[in-house]
Amino acid sequence: MGAEGGRGLRAAMEAEELRVGFVGAGRMAAGLARGLLRAGKVPASSILASAPSDKNLDAWRESGCRTTHCNLEVLQESSLVFLGTKPHVLPAVLQEIRPAVGPQHIIISMAAGVSLHTLQRLLPAGTKVLRLMPNLPCVVQAGAIVFSRGSCAGDGEASLLQSLLASCGLCEEVPEAYINIHTGLSGSGVAYVYLFAEALAEGAVKMGMPGALASRIAAQTLLGAAKMLLETGEHPAKLRADVCTPGGTTIHALHQLEKGALRATVMDAVEVATSRARDMAQD
Repeated sequence: MGAEGGRGLRAAMEAEELRVGFVGAGRMAAGLARGLLRAGKVPASSILASAPSDKNLDAWRESGCRTTHCNLEVLQESSLVFLGTKPHVLPAVLQEIRPAVGPQHIIISMAAGVSLHTLQRLLPAGTKVLRLMPNLPCVVQAGAIVFSRGSCAGDGEASLLQSLLASCGLCEEVPEAYINIHTGLSGSGVAYVYLFAEALAEGAVKMGMPGALASRIAAQTLLGAAKMLLETGEHPAKLRADVCTPGGTTIHALHQLEKGALRATVMDAVEVATSRARDMAQD
């Protein structure tokens, strides 16, 4: 299906009012749903979420979404279905919903480590399935999301998903092999950034600044630096060099970071997180 087909699928689904379901109603699923609602992509009445208990469903109901404890009801009521369960639970969920999956469905898995091959094996032949990997800032519509399509999902399904999730942050289609790398870079990467923010603020506290103020300034520093990277398109090394002056404070501080092997340590962190994601896929 080409570009015209993709536009046609989006138009057809918009005309019939896209019905979106979530099997699993945890934080990441809620973040994606919030992005859809805030962008006006889907009305709350057209979103149905399922979970075994009411623990996670109250917030969905407060947003005007419909809820259920029955996964099969989500399939019966929705055409675009996000699978947001824990990876170890997903095979049993797929077995449960398999009889209800039909050609009208687009199935999107958010489970880490569960490959498209596995998804297609556990779902009926011909199912339009895609694999999605978001990260935590999706809950504030500033996420980094990548997805890959299965063999039966065409340009139309990919275009529809990208159009919907643009409201949650950056959304890119990638080869499936990149998804585990994305986990090491961005899925886990937000935790590296939080650790760095914590260290920045604690350094300022050590030098006499109140902790709350230091934390706000550290967060704004990271936000501003990221915004400059995205808006200028400059290489990080160029922007870093722009901050340094001969004999100044920044070059002295960077020397300390290099002595602490910050660069190599961060690269190692991305590598081990990626390797762990690959191991999970084989478990």
